[in-house]
Amino acid sequence: MNLNEHITSDPEILFGKAVIKGTRIPVDLILEKLAAGESSEQLLKAYPRINAESIQACLLFAV
Repeated sequence: MNLNEHITSDPEILFGKAVIKGTRIPVDLILEKLAAGESSEQLLKAYPRINAESIQACLLFAV
């Protein structure tokens, strides 16, 4: 998986934090929610602008 297809960092968006491309949803928010026990299905429902590949990219970004 190419992380650049799913994650971006722009100094003009959230002070350069890594976000899911095309959104203002920070990668660290998704990782925190997963660590707190939320499922991918719950995240997809809560954030309809992301997809399962975006969630996988967040997990790979953390490694």
